[in-house]
Amino acid sequence: MTEPLPAPRNLRGALAMLAAVTCFSMMDAQLKMLAAHYPPMQVAALRGLAALPLVLAYVLWRGEWRKLLRVRWGLHLLRGVLVVAMLALFTGSLRTLGLAEAYALFFIAPLLITALSAPVLGERVRPAHWLAIGAGLAGVLVALRPDQRAMLSMGGLAVLAAASFYAVSAVAGRVLTRTDSSAAIVFWTTTMLALGAGALALPGWTSVAQAHWPLVAGLALTGFLGQTAITEAFRHGQASVVAPLEYTALAWGVGLDWLLWQALPDGATLLGGAIIIASGIALVRSERRRTALR
Repeated sequence: MTEPLPAPRNLRGALAMLAAVTCFSMMDAQLKMLAAHYPPMQVAALRGLAALPLVLAYVLWRGEWRKLLRVRWGLHLLRGVLVVAMLALFTGSLRTLGLAEAYALFFIAPLLITALSAPVLGERVRPAHWLAIGAGLAGVLVALRPDQRAMLSMGGLAVLAAASFYAVSAVAGRVLTRTDSSAAIVFWTTTMLALGAGALALPGWTSVAQAHWPLVAGLALTGFLGQTAITEAFRHGQASVVAPLEYTALAWGVGLDWLLWQALPDGATLLGGAIIIASGIALVRSERRRTALR
């Protein structure tokens, strides 16, 4: 089993994950808006197609276009299938679930990533990481108290499946960072999402209304920035360190639900959100202390 990554790299990965969560939360709000008007697979395709120009510019800016073909094709194809399925399922769930409720169920993903990080990645999971995950999950339960009806609804089951696909994709992405460049990972993830979801959505494609093109542009920007940040997070940080920080998405979900759909959180939701945010801050502070001691 490999030694933990140096603390400075874990801290850099943690900060990158916080940036990724912010971008993806904004993206999810736009996915929810578009899901009310278009099929989930088309929305997933729009997310990939709209971001492709930005990704191409990013690859050219980094001068890494020659590296695009020197990659581990098997893992990239696996991630492409998983990302298409994950995004389509999550987008479909937002038709019936609020962002905060969807996030509550999606938060099994950090647990799965941490569980997979030991046997697949050979990482040693520190007790503090498990405590952060447990505290964050407890905060989710306090905040949203997902009952059996939510868990067994079609939307709930779709989120749970999406979370499982995401966890496997994240671990595969961590493996890819050992050999492939960040530009190549972002490029092929976006390209496979655009092509795969686009091909599946084509038979039922609906023309995009002019009023919705700003949302599509927003998907492009937030999706590109989020994908770049999360790739860097798993490149520099131990999976069991950066994964728990995804719990901070609940704070964004609650805030966006209130701002965009006038869904006001109750006291339990605020308390749970505070627990989740505190667990993430505690993990970052722990890594900062390890950095200072070195």
